[in-house]
Amino acid sequence: MKQSNSKKLPEHSNSKDPLEAAVKVSDGERVQKVLARGGLGSRREIERWIVDGKLKINGSTVQLGDHLSEGDHLQLNGRVVDWQKFGRQPTRVLIYHKPTGEVVTRRDPDGRPVVFKQLPKLTVGRWIAIGRLDINTQGLLLVTNNGELANRLMHPSFEVDREYAVRILGDVDDALIEQLKQGVELEDGKAHFDDIQFNGGEGANKWYHVTVKEGRNRLVRRLWESQGKTVSRLMRVRYGPIILPDNLRAQSWYELTDKELAGVFKLVDMRQEKPTSYSNSLDRPKRGKNKRLSR
Repeated sequence: MKQSNSKKLPEHSNSKDPLEAAVKVSDGERVQKVLARGGLGSRREIERWIVDGKLKINGSTVQLGDHLSEGDHLQLNGRVVDWQKFGRQPTRVLIYHKPTGEVVTRRDPDGRPVVFKQLPKLTVGRWIAIGRLDINTQGLLLVTNNGELANRLMHPSFEVDREYAVRILGDVDDALIEQLKQGVELEDGKAHFDDIQFNGGEGANKWYHVTVKEGRNRLVRRLWESQGKTVSRLMRVRYGPIILPDNLRAQSWYELTDKELAGVFKLVDMRQEKPTSYSNSLDRPKRGKNKRLSR
């Protein structure tokens, strides 16, 4: 372990050579970056663990800016973390078609179905949801084992747009659409749709496709409700360049190929790892437990 921006020998280092210690300071990676890549959590979440004193390296409490280097002994809440294997895990991203009635959490105290029960098991790390969908919203949910990628895709600075299909009860005039595009004050600040397109409908129900570039809780519903309109159905159909495939049924998933991943990495200015060499057909991207999805 090394301290960033410091040439002093860390207290938990066993090195007796100041020159060797100074060289080691420039090596390794920050703790939160390594653990995020391994899927233990988002970079922000891991930084909170550091602030709360939950992580130790070689017996010393980790500070923000500390690095991990080969041979370091890492503990999270007293439990040993085999962090060195995280560097060998290829990034995986799944498209999951979430139905209504499922919640985006690992455990639900009310016993409701959770999305993570529907996903393939990982031997290392865990799946991280890229943005959330509330229990009454269906559609595209991206999950990944790369916490840094998840953090960037959700971070407002990258302005990754999300597109939703929305069914509205009642008539919507041009003035209301313009108001929603210009912005309205909500309880947590001003918000707006970046785009609104009419998409058909009969009778009292009308369909629209709307686009936003932030992930505030229930934002799409709250924007319509601020204008006195009821959202009777809501479905996310796109997240950045990733579109929900028409033939991906609810509760099914599809794994992005290396070519598709390249576009995601480029979107958030990350370097893609070396393309994965799949050893057999069971390792290849697939739909749910069935054959590979044709797109």
